[in-house]
Amino acid sequence: MLTAFAVLLSVTALLAFLNERFFKFPTTVGVTLAGALASIILIALDGLGIGGVRGWATGLLQTLDFTDFVLNGILSVLLFAGALGLDARQMLRQRVSILTLAVLSTIISTFLIGFAAYGIFGVLGLGVPLLWALLFGALISPTDPVAVLDLLKRARVPKRIETLIAGESLFNDGVGVVIFLVLAGLAGIGESHTAPTVAGALMLFLKEAGGGVLFGAALGGVGYVFLKGIESHAVEVLLTLALVIGGYVLAASLGISGPLAMVVAGLIISAVKHDVFTAATREHVEGFWETLDQVLNILLFAFIGLDVLLTNVTRPQLLASVLLIGVALVARWISVVVPFHFVRASQGYGAYTVRLLTWGGLRGGIAISLVLGLPDSPYRSLLVTATYVIVLFTIAVQGLTIMPIVRRAVEASGEKAVSGP
Repeated sequence: MLTAFAVLLSVTALLAFLNERFFKFPTTVGVTLAGALASIILIALDGLGIGGVRGWATGLLQTLDFTDFVLNGILSVLLFAGALGLDARQMLRQRVSILTLAVLSTIISTFLIGFAAYGIFGVLGLGVPLLWALLFGALISPTDPVAVLDLLKRARVPKRIETLIAGESLFNDGVGVVIFLVLAGLAGIGESHTAPTVAGALMLFLKEAGGGVLFGAALGGVGYVFLKGIESHAVEVLLTLALVIGGYVLAASLGISGPLAMVVAGLIISAVKHDVFTAATREHVEGFWETLDQVLNILLFAFIGLDVLLTNVTRPQLLASVLLIGVALVARWISVVVPFHFVRASQGYGAYTVRLLTWGGLRGGIAISLVLGLPDSPYRSLLVTATYVIVLFTIAVQGLTIMPIVRRAVEASGEKAVSGP
């Protein structure tokens, strides 16, 4: 495993260097495209009978296991770091908008994509059961907070719109994972089996989501007590790291949502950071988490690009996947417009905010880790292919063309853009 990780780290560093030196794409977009291109070249060479590099690289990637790497590894760090870097007080002021979008948008999108996928698979003779199609809807609906936050740092959108998009992405990630687990339990393929009834599904959802929020609040409170009593930045970094890693593992053992717990804990620490840290120690702690976030972010998206090696595609699967790109975009737009109707008038968001939320709805590591975690079945390969195609489209196409929409959103809002790198 150490060898596999060393190779991944070295390849990622090379891809990031080449992107930064020559192409200058947003880092997540650049390393993902470079990784995918490298994978395609290896697949082509293998098809021509040249070398056995593809088999060797595939073995290394399988050794690391993407699902464990993300869901049981770096996700806790990325979500906490993302929440810590946000303005918690601003998020509190926009809590109604953020939570309305995070919950309703994810639920609406799950069912829209799920039923549409069920129809497309049926028409093409791929025969995926409805519950599996809904599982696909659940895993592909949440926007990936890692990709979205990286995009926002470069886009320089107004603070209020940035908070809305980032907050919705952080929370819909946790909501999406919970919905996925509920549907997996109903399908009998998850660890949390539940009765195939509306009441059973609702109870599991409340346990996962409600338990995660409450546990995250408790973690944040414990962190506040410990951090307030010391002034050593090394110990404070260690305490926050233990809070994240230990808290995520404990949440998993309790059967509650670790992602939601990390978001809530990060927001609480963000809200009290001026009280618990001195100016000097806050700079060290925030610098540590920002750097760790950026490094793991690049590593994750390089892994996404290279993981194309693990995908075997047939023509019907590819056709279904291309059709589902359009389905995912339409579902995202509808799932934003409907809940936005309840918050736009009261919160004063402009029309371009909907377009920004729709086109800025990038998918990433969460979707891929969930689909790769599905058990072997006749449908798994199809869902894996569709997930990769949609993720790569959102990162490559939407990620590279979002700036004109950002500029129009800024002009329409009449607000000042925040400074960025």
